[in-house]
Amino acid sequence: MNVRISHLENGLTIVTDHMPHLETAALGVWVRVGSRNETEAQHGLTHLLEHMAFKGTRRRTARAIAEEIEAVGGELNASTSVENTAYYVRVLADDVPLAVDLLADILGNSVFDPLELKREQHVILQEIGGAQDSPEDWAFDLMQEAAWPGQPIGRTILGTPQTVRSFTPDSIREYLDTHYRAGGMVLSAAGKVDHDAIVELARKCFGQFPEGPGAGFPSATYQGGESRRVRDLMEAQLLLGFEGKPYKHPDYYAIQILAAVLGGGMSSRLFQEVRETRGLCYAVYAFHWAFTDTGLFGIHAASGEDDLEELMPVLLGELARAGERIGEDEVARARAQIRASLMMAMESPVARAGQIARQMMVYGRCLDPAEIVQRIDAVTAEDVRRVAAETFASRVPTLSAVGPVKKLMERDEIAVRLGAGPGAASDAGSEGSYAGLGVGRAL
Repeated sequence: MNVRISHLENGLTIVTDHMPHLETAALGVWVRVGSRNETEAQHGLTHLLEHMAFKGTRRRTARAIAEEIEAVGGELNASTSVENTAYYVRVLADDVPLAVDLLADILGNSVFDPLELKREQHVILQEIGGAQDSPEDWAFDLMQEAAWPGQPIGRTILGTPQTVRSFTPDSIREYLDTHYRAGGMVLSAAGKVDHDAIVELARKCFGQFPEGPGAGFPSATYQGGESRRVRDLMEAQLLLGFEGKPYKHPDYYAIQILAAVLGGGMSSRLFQEVRETRGLCYAVYAFHWAFTDTGLFGIHAASGEDDLEELMPVLLGELARAGERIGEDEVARARAQIRASLMMAMESPVARAGQIARQMMVYGRCLDPAEIVQRIDAVTAEDVRRVAAETFASRVPTLSAVGPVKKLMERDEIAVRLGAGPGAASDAGSEGSYAGLGVGRAL
């Protein structure tokens, strides 16, 4: 690992990983602002700002932005998540100066033309409609909202048609001025890159960005809830979730391994029992989303209506057994999966640039892969069993479902079967508090 870190006078962090065997470079700017920074009236503004950054600057039209990067065979893109927004480029090594200049231009000089804004609002309205046309995407949106009802972290990234239509050039500029400050930004590069040269390019292109850390995240409190949407579909999309762990929690790696053991591949418990042995569904897997101060552990399954009554007890049985019978062989297999994924990402400049940028924002430093592997290898089967028991037996569940789901078990019964106690689910929330939500895209 050839990682170097520098900081400009205004607080911008520059981190690079030199990969000398490559002829290309991946670089981008990661901004510590995401959908959870938005007020209710700003719902979807982070994502809209990301779109508008490509729609013209004081120096370049939207077409010129696309033509300049593609004239050198490069790629320019962006993404919005719950806690950060990323703008990234991949180019040949000789074209790194153009890439840095383009990134600084779209982030520092966008004009937010009203006609371009109107067109892009229409595009995002289609994106919102497309998310609702996808039952799986919709189920994830509903789960996020049910887990954190009434909180920014629980709102979808895309916004609603009402909020998206309400945004003006002035509201976009105000949001950018508040959140896009150099102290909350990381310029990250990986591949055939020269750290000192990129620092000088950054000083020239980003040196005038305003100082300051940007706004912090509002706190999040997992509550759990239930949200169902009955639809005439061939397949039901089901998500069962529980409170997870934040990035810096001591059990972060243990719960990641738990997700892999339960539903991380074809050898996982859920795949073998639910699909291979019983044939109850085509797709089933487990996942864990970590955030700064909270997390979400979830299971996704897609099944026909007639199999739902059998499916949920089988899922709950596997969760109950996870707190008692996970063995060292399963943990070793999960460790190997996570290690391989980590090492494969190390070979991709795109993945590596994103990895070191996010590590700088979360930990304030880049984690050596050997350190990550050491933490993974330190997790024992006993640790995973303990985390499973804590997560499933003493936590309030979140349930979301889309499709023919009338036969699906009620959340109160799920909570009782998991040992959370009678009434635990109903005490945490009900569909009535968020029944009108569900627009947008999941994480």
